[in-house]
Amino acid sequence: MSGFVSFVSAGPGDPELLTLKAAARLRDADVVLYDDLASGAILDHARKGASLISVGKRAGRPSAKQEHVNRLLIDYAKSGVRVVRLKSGDAGIFGRLEEEISALREAGIAYEIIPGITSASVAAATAGIPLTRRHTSRRVQFITGADVTGELPQDLNWAALTDPLATTVVYMGKRTFPLLAAKLIEKGLPPETPALLAESLGHDDQKLLRTTIARLAEQLAEGSASATAVILFGALAGERA
Repeated sequence: MSGFVSFVSAGPGDPELLTLKAAARLRDADVVLYDDLASGAILDHARKGASLISVGKRAGRPSAKQEHVNRLLIDYAKSGVRVVRLKSGDAGIFGRLEEEISALREAGIAYEIIPGITSASVAAATAGIPLTRRHTSRRVQFITGADVTGELPQDLNWAALTDPLATTVVYMGKRTFPLLAAKLIEKGLPPETPALLAESLGHDDQKLLRTTIARLAEQLAEGSASATAVILFGALAGERA
């Protein structure tokens, strides 16, 4: 007998931003494998008696290995239960979703993917700005600031990243942003390009910092708190509601 796996996107952490389908899957689940950033009040939607298992991965902290997470998904599903794999933000954006669904496919286990609100959208909404605008920001692009080694990726598209008509969102990029900014400026992006640092989105201690790519690089180079963050840069990032 085989169970079923629902990949549920938890959004940034605010339970009010869960979709109705996400909340319903949590209520029905027998087992919830959750990320660190998809815990707290989000888990209040899980039914009483469900098994709640932390499998979160955080930079610089002890974390569950991806192979272990894959094995848990397969083993629980094969026991015939309803499994929710609760991922922060939107599961399909820098959430290593492909590795987990590939493992399920190989094991012959059925699954579904429930989309959610990614931190780029929450950052813009919290700041009171759009991500796109006719004539001045015709394109929005998401990149990761860290490769599998935790360093700045070496194969970034610099022409795209220095496009003045784009809004760029950097995930997992606080530590590598000083190097990223230096390369952007070297490739022709003005140092005064607006930047927005959005920390702890969806939580009580969320914080926004409007600045420039050069000043933000200086600040982050001096050391930053461990709060999770997303960085936006481009013309719209400097606007205020």
